Amino acid sequence: MRFFLRLENLTTGVALRLSIAFLVIAASLALYQVVTRFVFGAPSTWSEVITRSAMIWSVFLGVAVAFKHGAMISVDMIQNALPPRLGLALYVLASIGSLIFFSFLFWQGYLMTLRVIPQSLSALEISIAWVYAALPTGSVFILVAIVASIIRAVQGDWLIARNEEDAL
Repeated sequence: MRFFLRLENLTTGVALRLSIAFLVIAASLALYQVVTRFVFGAPSTWSEVITRSAMIWSVFLGVAVAFKHGAMISVDMIQNALPPRLGLALYVLASIGSLIFFSFLFWQGYLMTLRVIPQSLSALEISIAWVYAALPTGSVFILVAIVASIIRAVQGDWLIARNEEDAL
């Protein structure tokens, strides 16, 4: 378990840094696009495509970080209203639902990426598969983060229960 949690810390850290890098690229190229269009009157044909692609990568990598920090939409209100064990069960059930969804997204994203390999991005001679690859790649990071969040929740609940027993 500790090895997996350390691995998740590493992978989520990589996802965070890559997400930030893609966001910086997207913001920089969007600014470049605005300057070339409105200042020079000659819009760039390629910067919009790369900006959009960088945003897609940034979002799919950033979701793993959001899962790790509990920033995704959750059922906190209901979970907190329930007894601790039932609340944990609800959290695990919701997380399993997320695991199923992102496993399906991984598989379909992988298949879509394979299908679009022959197609090129508009204004570039790069395969659009590089953009579609954000789905399966991001899904792997997300799946690892979800499993780690389940482990942390179960371990945290076990520690709380143990401390309550020790207090008695």
